This record gives sequence, structure tokens and C-alpha cells, in this order.
Amino acid sequence: MQRLIFGALWLGFVGYAVLLAPADQPDTADLILRLSTGQWDGINPALIALFNAMGLWPVVYAALALVDGRGQRLWAWPFVVASFAVGAFALLPYLALRVPVAWAGPEDRLLRVVGSRWLGASLAVGAAVLLVWGLGYGDWPAFWQQWQTSRFVHVMALDFTALWLLFPVLLVDDLPRRGLNQRWILPAVLALPLLGATLYLTLRPALSAHGAEASRSVAAPMPES
Repeated sequence: MQRLIFGALWLGFVGYAVLLAPADQPDTADLILRLSTGQWDGINPALIALFNAMGLWPVVYAALALVDGRGQRLWAWPFVVASFAVGAFALLPYLALRVPVAWAGPEDRLLRVVGSRWLGASLAVGAAVLLVWGLGYGDWPAFWQQWQTSRFVHVMALDFTALWLLFPVLLVDDLPRRGLNQRWILPAVLALPLLGATLYLTLRPALSAHGAEASRSVAAPMPES
């Protein structure tokens, strides 16, 4: 069922982006180049904030997916790397193919880096700055117009929304790895798009023996009645 749901979401997302999203605009390539190189004069701050937020999401997902991939039959890192270019389009296949598994340990250097609270705090500061700047200085009527007429802006906004709403799929399995069972964490993380996820990375406990024991319940089969 999980594979069917996420497979259907992926196909629907791809089909919508290709067939139903607004047409490409002639200045799209130049706009992407300017956004990527910091030549932001004359560009709507709301669009700048969204573009840069899309650069934070793959790092946020890496902090969960690379741990989640330990013990999976497939590697998580190719999907994470691809997400830097295409966001949820790359992560949805991983979510479709993964299964809940117990934390296998131990942490290697890469997992210690992505699990660092310093990384989480840096992402949280960046997310807060983008949120305040985009909401405070963005021209949202103009952004709405761009969303209706530009495939690049339209799909990027939908990609952001998908990454925000899909985050709990990995979060619910990360919580027991950290020995966390508070029910309020999930809605609190979802309440603040991107910022909530980065605050979770900042505040979550390190992987521990307690978390490892708890995570086994995620992968354990249900007892027969």
C-alpha cells in the first residue's frame, strides 16, 4: 500500500508538472541563473526566499534519510543527492521503496555531521531569515501572478509544499530512534513550514542505546492475534 500511494503521488506529481503546469517563460533560464548566482536586483524577494529555501530542504531530508537508509535494501544517498536538483521528484521514489527499519548503527562521520545540532541550528537560522524576509518584503500579489504564469515558479512552489507535507513520513520513524514519544512534536513541526523541521533537527536528542531499542518497535512485525 505504501508503494502504491507514494508511487501514485510521484506519477501524479510528474504528470502535473509536465502536462498541467503553466508554460515555460522565455526568461526562465536567465531567472534561474540570476537566482543561483546572487544577482537578485529586480527579483521579487518572495521568489528569492522560496528559491533559497529549496536549497535547505535537501539538507534537512539528508539529516533523516541518511540515518533511515542504514539497514534499508536500497541506499538513501542517491535520492538525497538528486533532491538537490529536483526536490520531491527524487525523494518520492525513496519514500515509496523504503520500509521502517530499526536503527542499525553505529554512526559514521557523515551521520555525525548531518546529525549535528550545529547543522540543525544553522539551517534554523537560515530558514528563519528566509521566512521573515520573504513574508516581510515579498510582493505576494506579484508572486501569485508568477505562480499562475510561470512553470518554474509554479512547480517550485508545489515542490516546497510537497517536501513540507512529506516530512512526517521520515519523522515518525526518527522519533523512536531518539527515544521521543511526545505526540505534540509532529503537529508542532508541521505548523511551521521548513522552520519547524530545522528546529526539530536542532533540538532532537542524539541517537542512543535507548533510541535504538525504541526504534526496533518501528520495524517489529505486528503480533498475530
